[in-house]
Amino acid sequence: MTARFCIGIDLGTTNSVVAFAEISDDKRVQPELKLLPIPQLIAPGQVETRLSLPSFLYLPREGEVASLEMPLNTEPQTGIAGYYARQQSAENPQRVVVAAKSWLCHGSVGRTEPVLPWQSPPEVPKVSAFDCTTKFLKHLVAAWDDSHADAPLKSQQVVLTVPASFDPAARELTRQAAIEAGLPDHFVLLEEPQAAVYSWLASRADDWRDQLSSGDLLMVVDVGGGTTDLTLVAVQEDGGELSLQRLAVGNHLLLGGDNMDLALAHQVSTDLQTQGHSLDPWQSVSLWHACRDAKESLLSADGPDEKTISVLGRGSSLIGGTISTPLTADRIRDVIVEGFFPLCSAADRPQRQAASGFQDIGLPYEADPAITKQVAAFLADQADTIRQANPDAPEGFVGPTHLLFNGGVFRGEALRQRMQQAVSDWCETEPEVLGGREELDSAVALGAAYYGWSKQSGGIRIRGGTAKSYYIGIETAGLAIPGAPRPLRALCVAPQGMEEGTESEVPSNEVGLIVGAPARFRFFASAKRTDDTVGTHLDRWQPDELVESEPIELTLPRQSGENEKSDDPFVPVRFVSRVTELGMFELWCHATRTDEQWKMEFNVRDQKDR
Repeated sequence: MTARFCIGIDLGTTNSVVAFAEISDDKRVQPELKLLPIPQLIAPGQVETRLSLPSFLYLPREGEVASLEMPLNTEPQTGIAGYYARQQSAENPQRVVVAAKSWLCHGSVGRTEPVLPWQSPPEVPKVSAFDCTTKFLKHLVAAWDDSHADAPLKSQQVVLTVPASFDPAARELTRQAAIEAGLPDHFVLLEEPQAAVYSWLASRADDWRDQLSSGDLLMVVDVGGGTTDLTLVAVQEDGGELSLQRLAVGNHLLLGGDNMDLALAHQVSTDLQTQGHSLDPWQSVSLWHACRDAKESLLSADGPDEKTISVLGRGSSLIGGTISTPLTADRIRDVIVEGFFPLCSAADRPQRQAASGFQDIGLPYEADPAITKQVAAFLADQADTIRQANPDAPEGFVGPTHLLFNGGVFRGEALRQRMQQAVSDWCETEPEVLGGREELDSAVALGAAYYGWSKQSGGIRIRGGTAKSYYIGIETAGLAIPGAPRPLRALCVAPQGMEEGTESEVPSNEVGLIVGAPARFRFFASAKRTDDTVGTHLDRWQPDELVESEPIELTLPRQSGENEKSDDPFVPVRFVSRVTELGMFELWCHATRTDEQWKMEFNVRDQKDR
């Protein structure tokens, strides 16, 4: 079946959105972008459509399942996604999974292990972040197929967005979840900040060139529910035409709206303590979710000046079984603006707090919540990259000429103004802000759909390739020393900017690959070493230059032939790296003395090669 629609899916930490556009034979006609209404449970016996699916999963008790009439033939016993789950997060927080997307990129625990909701009681069933991702996507697929029975999603052109800073393991898991949920095998992954730029391009159609000129530098500041994503896009001239080049992306920062909600909950909890109310752990989680709802209401353009925060009580002496206190819009602005967007200098850096010797295992949230300092550090780290792209830039600090805000956090005008003010203080010329706040909740999905249309019609594309350079860790040969690991060297197998759909032979000496026995493979990435080329060898590096991904432990099978009978676990190989059209990174290991080959993927779900 020929694709009739370009579909963009924003699988967000807090909300998921689907946008689409019909494919026209006339490539000159700009697409009409629309949002998909998503049926979901609102309350027992009540199903309504919303333009977003809250990324919350409620795990109901056995007695509840029979009384719930679910939309789209979804199965409540495996979890209820959407609005009803979000409501339950304040009433039954121990049964609701939140921030599954953040857990998906957390290498220590939670990606595929059934541990969520984190630290919930033993009687609550557990699921993994992968399970949640699949569940959300299945709901979105069912919503599309229900309203487009003659054009099933599996036959359409689909673009699914991921954070620019997602590591290869998280991208691979997202791809697997998408295929399992019913997306077509040929769907495309697109970085969320790029999708936000495409959304702005769609809104400007052919006159975007009136606002951008060659030499301009656009910074996307994407603050979502669970993460902050930073991306630099350069405007360049190519054959007399303006083109866009993605220069750099920042590290994966677990810093976003969730942190802000928690900060508000801390303030409200202090107020309640002065009133004589001490909250237990699950009341505190409930308060966190209640503050999120209040923040979104009070910071909206037409929101109230004050909202009452209520938490279910646990004591019989409580009147009405709840604890309540007011929260004002002014107070929210003070807590969030000054706490998360403080004014700082371009030389300021996030504070690294001394770690406690004993810590709960959980998501590795940023120690310093100051997003403005994170932005300053990002621009400083990318100073050489910026100058390479624009050698005519003046001496000293070179900042962006334009800003594009994305993420529901920036619905608050005070936050947009403060972020702009902070960056303006560092620059000789105040950067221009592109776009408004009207479509912040849907920009990523709309931009993904527009990107799909651009691939079909030959419209404007953002070039850039891989966001980081990728390396493999190779253990050096040498005498064994008790208690000391052998030195490790790093081999660059994919430089930053390697384009999708390309492959490259990796220049190096033969490397021994362990087959037929368990082995641990180590991978690294760098957003800073922009000059490294494929085949670059590193004997040493600074701690912040290379970031290690989760190691992969697997047994590569021996293949047919003489080598299958060999007792030698080492097979001499050379490498070929490839970036697929999906934006996935693959490393092929080719035996130099046989025709054997192995494909290394960041497949942490099955823990085996594919």
